[in-house]
Amino acid sequence: MCGNNMSVPLLAEAVTVSGTEKETAAVIFLHGLGDSGHGWADALTAIRLPHVKYICPHAPRIPVTLNMKMTMPSWFDLMGLRPDSPEDEAGIKKAAENIKAIIDHETKNGIPPNRILLGGFSQGGALSLYTALTCQQQLAGVVALSCWLPLHRSFQSATSASGYKNVPILQCHGEMDIMIPMQFGAMTAEKLKTIVNPQMITFKTYPGLQHSSCPQEMAAVKEFIEKHLPRI
Repeated sequence: MCGNNMSVPLLAEAVTVSGTEKETAAVIFLHGLGDSGHGWADALTAIRLPHVKYICPHAPRIPVTLNMKMTMPSWFDLMGLRPDSPEDEAGIKKAAENIKAIIDHETKNGIPPNRILLGGFSQGGALSLYTALTCQQQLAGVVALSCWLPLHRSFQSATSASGYKNVPILQCHGEMDIMIPMQFGAMTAEKLKTIVNPQMITFKTYPGLQHSSCPQEMAAVKEFIEKHLPRI
């Protein structure tokens, strides 16, 4: 893949917040259903580190079964938001490949995978978890906000040889979330502990927080990024 952004469709349109000094690390952050990369680019600008590049791509517009087949920005189709809901396996895998293409592009441009952190909110957080856990290279970490692990039954236990066993994961969830209930987040955290080294999982919950973010959560995200993408 050449260095041209046009070779990676999601990158051509993505909102990118450049570092204020030499970029030695990158954060790729994926928005939730019906949203765009702009809002999260603003949120990440507020906690930015000078040596980190922040990439916030926009999901393609597709019909979403959950919303009466209305067309909207969505990383993959959603049939339901329960742990036992049917899932768009082909769409999830295709979306993960598109995110891996961004990782490959950044790697070819000098930022190695262990200096790339994936993150996302809701459906975007779900995709960031799935992508990191199916990536050939070990990434710097994952920030998974108000989300779940897609295709969770497809993952082997951590005993299988894999590059992602020691990937740090920060999972955050609002205790008043009615869209993706906190119990779903807690189940996801327990599942993740069977896939990766349990010491790598941090699960934080926020009283009173609905399906959204808050300053305390963003402070935790900043601290996590600072820890796992230090200046070099």
